[in-house]
Amino acid sequence: MLNERKKKILQLIIEDYISTAEPVGSRTIARKYNLGISPATIRNEMSDLEMLGYLEQPHTSAGRIPSAQAYRFYVDSLLEPGALTDNDMALINSWFRERRRSIDEIFQSTAKILSRMTQNVSMVLANKSDTAVFRYMKFLPLDDRHAILCIVTDDGNVDNCVVEIPLGMRPEELDYMAGRVSRLLEGKPLSSISETLLSAVHTDIVEDKLLFTSLLNTINKMNRKHQQQRVFLGGTKQLLSQPEFRDMDRVRDLLGILEEEKVVRDLLLAGEDSGLKITIGSENKFTGIQDCSMVQATYRLNGQVVGTMAVLGPTRMEYSKVISVMDYLHKYLKTIFQQEK
Repeated sequence: MLNERKKKILQLIIEDYISTAEPVGSRTIARKYNLGISPATIRNEMSDLEMLGYLEQPHTSAGRIPSAQAYRFYVDSLLEPGALTDNDMALINSWFRERRRSIDEIFQSTAKILSRMTQNVSMVLANKSDTAVFRYMKFLPLDDRHAILCIVTDDGNVDNCVVEIPLGMRPEELDYMAGRVSRLLEGKPLSSISETLLSAVHTDIVEDKLLFTSLLNTINKMNRKHQQQRVFLGGTKQLLSQPEFRDMDRVRDLLGILEEEKVVRDLLLAGEDSGLKITIGSENKFTGIQDCSMVQATYRLNGQVVGTMAVLGPTRMEYSKVISVMDYLHKYLKTIFQQEK
């Protein structure tokens, strides 16, 4: 157990190191923070904290840096809730207003703004809903023999493919066909649009077999996409600005992990049921990130998991700021998704 003075000194060392990335000495603490005790007393307390495993001495530096054990204690016992500034909140709000188009774009924007606000790598695992609803389809002519078949769902997602126009079919006939298919399928969940249901389309509307097959394949493709969990990344370049990642071999290894979508998905799914979760150093079980920290949170709407957000960076990350940003994004996204319903 640490007494209050040791806790305070440890907290100041951690927060100073988070801010500067420079080893912290007793004179620095005495000069920058008015604790009412001498540098010698602070030095003795730091020696005790080092013996207890909370501080480490890098190389021959006179200063000390926090250990993984210190960060764990800081997160569990010393971390004070932070609050975003009005400017931070305005930045997030304007970011989404300017970029929001579809569900995928919402999650992609979330990953980008999360990395920008925290200056670390962000990861977002989006749970896709299997209740996406067919809205309409249309053809965009390319030339005399080809057109783009577009299918739009109620959440704004669009899928398309290039189809061959049956010989002799005029553009107005394509428009008429698209309108009839749209009226037949509008409001139906993608998951309920089967080949059996589409048999009426094939018989009465889309007589051409190749055109019908293209329509069926595009709907099936959209349905599969809506049932998949998507991974969105942001800020991988932010690694290069962190002093801990000046070693290019280390950066290359970490980027190699982040490029593997299945690995990132497994990483996020491992903590999906734990609400807010902070893993530090060797607590991360995945090889390649065992000298990093990860702040992860899973969010729900009406009892259903909407997605998981995480920030990955050095153990010297600004935990309070990261948690505050993630909490605000959660509330903001909840509002967006309620509006989408």
